[in-house]
Amino acid sequence: MKNRIEINPNIHFGKPCIIGTRITVIDVLELVNEGIPFKKIIKDYYPDIQFEDIKACIRYAIEIVETEDIHIAEKV
Repeated sequence: MKNRIEINPNIHFGKPCIIGTRITVIDVLELVNEGIPFKKIIKDYYPDIQFEDIKACIRYAIEIVETEDIHIAEKV
């Protein structure tokens, strides 16, 4: 994943993007969330990316959630 996703403060205000593009991880994830097949995402939306780029976006999101600390307050 690290060779497919980059954070560059000069591209999209530092939002994570697919390397070599201005395509943000969130843009790809929104299409995946809509149930659009990977092949259609590549064909109709982002022909400059590959199947592995989409998988890297999903992996990136998983890693962010894995490192997130969740604090649940007990009700008294």
